[in-house]
Amino acid sequence: MTDVSAVAARIEKESAFLRDVLREVEGVIVGQRSLVDGMLTGLLADGHVLIEGVPGLAKSLAVQSLASALGGTFRRIQFTPDLLPSDLVGTQVYDPKTGVWSVREGPVFANFVLADEVNRAPAKVQSALLEAMQERQVTLAGETRALPSPFLVLATQNPIEQEGTYPLPEAQVDRFMLKVVVDYPSKDEEKAIVERMARTDAKKLVVRQVAEPAQVFGARALLDQIYVDDKVLSYIVDLAFATRRPEEAGLKGLAPLILYGVSPRGTIMLTQAARARAFLEGRGYVTPHDIKAVAMDVLRHRVITTYEAEAEGLTSEHVIRKVLDTVPVP
Repeated sequence: MTDVSAVAARIEKESAFLRDVLREVEGVIVGQRSLVDGMLTGLLADGHVLIEGVPGLAKSLAVQSLASALGGTFRRIQFTPDLLPSDLVGTQVYDPKTGVWSVREGPVFANFVLADEVNRAPAKVQSALLEAMQERQVTLAGETRALPSPFLVLATQNPIEQEGTYPLPEAQVDRFMLKVVVDYPSKDEEKAIVERMARTDAKKLVVRQVAEPAQVFGARALLDQIYVDDKVLSYIVDLAFATRRPEEAGLKGLAPLILYGVSPRGTIMLTQAARARAFLEGRGYVTPHDIKAVAMDVLRHRVITTYEAEAEGLTSEHVIRKVLDTVPVP
């Protein structure tokens, strides 16, 4: 059995750089703690993050601030309807002077990739990005090239109801560990935002680099040592099965609302995200509270609802809340 107290002591040491990173990010971003926590969870658990919200909620600024504080290479890709896969992964370039073909790597070759408004590009470009996310490598000119490590994609998207957007296919969006939905700030937060940003010198706010990408590996190595009790693991599996066979979990009313439930990949992602949550709180073990804290972000894009649910105005979030409220907590 894992010595949780020893693991907790190591977490205290290895997580110091994250506190520095958080302080720098909060020096620019007001509020949006759920967004920042989601990005840190994805970073620790080696999972990509999809961020959804209307324009103007500092989604891109938050991602850029995190990358600046951590160092490493950062690339921002503005997704547009005319973007090509080669604009993303790279292409071969011919030099007429030397008669030699060379490979020019695309912006996806970076530690931190901001895919801004990812749902404004057509499916072919989305697929090229998601393939790189899954395989952690790109094939250029018949040669396989590994992407840098750590490699984290933080993609932003506007709600699909907005004009000029292409919804991400369910099978592809499943490759994101988390889908974080960003809401409007509170009144106090918005007042603080205006005081900080409604200035001609607001662009001078600089996020200092306070960590190195290599420090992420030390933190990730500890993640696997965070203890998950068998009862907690059974709870995670029960949540997944409740979305697949709701009638067996005493949720007969949900059966007509769910088209597809959570896949085993979702169960794995939920476990890893819960471990990351425990790490961020300085614990060497996972509690049911950790599961509930990350469940919505991990599962909201993995539960596919039926047309009947859509007609009733019910979303996957309604289904997940019902599951979390009903499945017994160990």
